[in-house]
Amino acid sequence: MGQSDSARLTKHDRQETSRPDSSADVWDVYYQFINRKGHRPIESSQAGFHPSIFPELAYSIQTGLAVGISANLSFTSADPEQNTSTIVTTPQYTQYQQVIVPVVVNIWTKGNRYNIISDWRYYDYSADNFGLGNNSRADVNDRLYYSYLRLSQSVLRQVAPNFSVGIGYALDYHWHVREENSTPQLNDDFQRYGSIDHSVSSGPTFSMQYTNRRNPNNPQSGFFGSVVFRDNLQWFGSDQNWQSVIADFRRYVPLSDNGRHILAFWSMNWLTFGGQAPYLDLPSTGWDTYSNIGRGYTQGRFRGRNLVYLETEYRTLLLSNGLLGGVIFANMQTYSDYPNSNHFGKLLPGGGVGLRLKVNKHSNLNLAIDYGFGIGGSKGLFLNLGEVF
Repeated sequence: MGQSDSARLTKHDRQETSRPDSSADVWDVYYQFINRKGHRPIESSQAGFHPSIFPELAYSIQTGLAVGISANLSFTSADPEQNTSTIVTTPQYTQYQQVIVPVVVNIWTKGNRYNIISDWRYYDYSADNFGLGNNSRADVNDRLYYSYLRLSQSVLRQVAPNFSVGIGYALDYHWHVREENSTPQLNDDFQRYGSIDHSVSSGPTFSMQYTNRRNPNNPQSGFFGSVVFRDNLQWFGSDQNWQSVIADFRRYVPLSDNGRHILAFWSMNWLTFGGQAPYLDLPSTGWDTYSNIGRGYTQGRFRGRNLVYLETEYRTLLLSNGLLGGVIFANMQTYSDYPNSNHFGKLLPGGGVGLRLKVNKHSNLNLAIDYGFGIGGSKGLFLNLGEVF
């Protein structure tokens, strides 16, 4: 690297691209101890396409045991100012006969000029239904069954360094919705809110985004901020007119020059207004894009018209070669009270600890294994291919 290239590297870029002096991942372990006669392909260390695909036997509170495939396809660049692109999918079939097929795409063109964002899902699903607001009870025996299709597509254009704006379209379609409730005396919110056997939310989206984190798999430093306004309109096919705003902000603070200690912060505000959103489209625990909000609680444990969410996480390496790491995290969520949509109720804390296993050192991808706790005896195991945020 010439002197002029070195001068163009900012402090942020040096932190973001830095690696421990000696780094290792599960493939290094495989070739060193299991397949000693094999050799890791040289091209795997070069900038470009870095796929990580694994068969999966998983467990979560909402699915029970699940089998499937966990895949992260990352595209890296030799340019330290180029953002890493990712395609993430985790198709599963579960113990509760659920079919889950999500595909989340985050592609950056050369020079970060365009950002193409996709969130496509098909679910044949069932989930516990706890009702609305912060005071919903955990001891209900109420379950919702439905099929679900999401098609969300946005294209953003960079208009200033690290700052992009764009438009898109989003569809959320639920059908064959039915409720099996053995405790209506404890929870009848689905019926009171207006139970329906199908719902359609459809409309344009308008996005603003600022980011100088280069690798979403495992950010070493930087800031990410996104505000998405969605206008669901009847003339776009929506059942009724209503709007939402999702404001998502993340900050990564390195506590050491070598990236071995990082403090991460996450704030997410998810608001609905202008009409009544369908029950299953309301802000809810674990129903963000990557299903990560509210570690410590099962998916859908809390639901309401508006959500404010905060989380912080301390990340560190446990082995000097970077193969194994650990985290400690704490979060808080609160929802506007039902049926009053303007006032937030009590704070709902969660927290826990986790391990990080390096599965691809070239895309800096970790397998996240977390155990989280919440109030009311809530607890469970949470798995993620890539950092939670």
